[in-house]
Amino acid sequence: MPYHYVDEYTVADIAFEANGATLEEVFRSAAEAVMNAMIENLDEIRPEVTREVELEDSALDLLLFRFLQEFVYFKDADYLVLRVNEIQIEKASEVYRLRARLVGETLDADRHEQRVDVKAITLHEFCLEQVHGGWRAQVLLDV
Repeated sequence: MPYHYVDEYTVADIAFEANGATLEEVFRSAAEAVMNAMIENLDEIRPEVTREVELEDSALDLLLFRFLQEFVYFKDADYLVLRVNEIQIEKASEVYRLRARLVGETLDADRHEQRVDVKAITLHEFCLEQVHGGWRAQVLLDV
């Protein structure tokens, strides 16, 4: 065979677990983990721009998935590094609605110590579950 796959030479993903006593806390924790995978020093992100995010989905895990994708989108499309300022999740009928205010600034290579470039949130091994004492999310990032 003219080729073979060598997994031990590449790093293709980063996995993390996020926890929170409430849905809002676990969503915020997961968002911080995504941003911290990309930027080392989160405290250096200045609140200079605001983005409002409104999402809805019939499944909570897919709502989290879509929410985390927003951070990758804003980084790729607008060169923005953002953090959650406010977040609210509510259920209306059969749909979960999320409203969030994200604050941050344009990526500045001189001030923001970059780690890896997250390309996507993946559904592989993705889960959001209610556990004793709150919520837990498991997320795999494609880098």
